[in-house]
Amino acid sequence: MARINVTEMNSEQLHQSRMAMLSESIKSISFKKQQITKEFQKGDEVEVASQELGFIGSYYAATIICSTGDDYYRIKYKTLLTDDESEPLEDVFFAAEIRPVPPNQDETKSENGFHLYDMVDVFDNDGWWFGFISAKVGDEYYVYFPTTGDNIAYPPHVLRFHQEWSNGKWIFLPRQGKIFNLY
Repeated sequence: MARINVTEMNSEQLHQSRMAMLSESIKSISFKKQQITKEFQKGDEVEVASQELGFIGSYYAATIICSTGDDYYRIKYKTLLTDDESEPLEDVFFAAEIRPVPPNQDETKSENGFHLYDMVDVFDNDGWWFGFISAKVGDEYYVYFPTTGDNIAYPPHVLRFHQEWSNGKWIFLPRQGKIFNLY
């Protein structure tokens, strides 16, 4: 019987395989609602997860205005304005679409920066967008956003390591894209 040689995937195939796995992981996290583990008070600083097509996987800074009952809150955005741009936009969200603001990451950023496949948030278009590092060219990091299919270069100062609010605490996802099940 002839011997069959099994070859390892080449590096491009491995990269594409890893990108596909991370994309599925990020999509599953982005489409899930937050666990309702916190009651918010007037004045609390929060982030609101958009569930609109084209915006899934993005978070926007806001302040709680008041509870409207049945786990809904009226919020005022910090970066989004009304159509006439005269004042901050207000909206009502279900508690599962709201999370506290993640802790400041200045002291948690790696001295070596970000690495290939790290899950990150990027501040762009007035909000934080969830993706992962797909490449580094010069001083810029390419971030792939599975929910939109975009792969865009950014300077490191607009990136932060992605964290998930789970069971009432912040959890850093594993570095370099190791798949992690929060739920």
